[in-house]
Amino acid sequence: MRRRDFFTLIGGAAAWPIAARAQQSALPVIGFMSSRSLEDSQSVLAAFRKGFSEGGLIEGKNVVIEFRWANGDFSRLPAFAAELVSNRVAVILAAGSEVSASAAKAATSTIPIVFVSTDPVKAGLVASLNRPGGNATGVHLVTAALEAKRLGLLHELFPGAGPFAVLVDTKFPPAVQQAKDLATAARSIGQPLTFLNASTDYTAFAALTQQHVGALMLTGDPFFDTRRGKIIAFAAQHKLPAIYQFREYVADGGLMSYGPSLSEAYREAGVYTARILNGARPLDLPVMESERFELVINSKTAKTLGFEFPATFIARVDEVIE
Repeated sequence: MRRRDFFTLIGGAAAWPIAARAQQSALPVIGFMSSRSLEDSQSVLAAFRKGFSEGGLIEGKNVVIEFRWANGDFSRLPAFAAELVSNRVAVILAAGSEVSASAAKAATSTIPIVFVSTDPVKAGLVASLNRPGGNATGVHLVTAALEAKRLGLLHELFPGAGPFAVLVDTKFPPAVQQAKDLATAARSIGQPLTFLNASTDYTAFAALTQQHVGALMLTGDPFFDTRRGKIIAFAAQHKLPAIYQFREYVADGGLMSYGPSLSEAYREAGVYTARILNGARPLDLPVMESERFELVINSKTAKTLGFEFPATFIARVDEVIE
């Protein structure tokens, strides 16, 4: 059995008999649907479980989680939401992106929804951050708004590296705005960019090998998160310095990242899930925003690239992974 299949089994199909037993014994069921994959979500799942345990919930004892993983295929999300609504879960945790949360919101106006999403107001998930209204609340994961900041950090370290390649998933709804924001930021600092469509598995890799690019960027997108191992390996093979949105990339061998703490966002989502299961209403819970932004570097990866981070840059870093 392949490793990914094993993870899918323990996180997905195996939840069905557990959920059935839970319903028979009247335990509440959390429907957990995500744009991401189980394999790349182990750390955030641990953080989510920590969050709802702070509210007195223990998985398998007084609550059960029923999982649905899209593995970066956003077209699967509406069916997942419909299944969870049909199963009459007590709460839906919609994670991975606003696409997941939007699918849940479209499927029900009564079951409480806790999301981990970028720009929930713009996505129509809530009326406002302070007064969400309706049946949804959660965590505003501020990452797409940091595209220009990540570009600036990469340019600061590699100003003469030539054009930067930017992987964009055109199937991801925010992709158009992400590309516009990056193009505007690039013009302001005089950094040429090459945008490559990577909306299917590694379609951009062949193009990257044909072009003389100096560094690599990914737009913030759960599709890339589910494939981070392959992307990191490609960057290492071709000795491309790269910047990513989450610390998890750097822990797995990426050069550097700048973005919110993903684990903290999922812990907070777990806290809200517990509060709702304990009687709170989503409309009374203001949307929380990412407050911690981490600049993380991998010194070992830098050495393999023949690069040394300047001391002035290291002084601004939140974490150095050896």
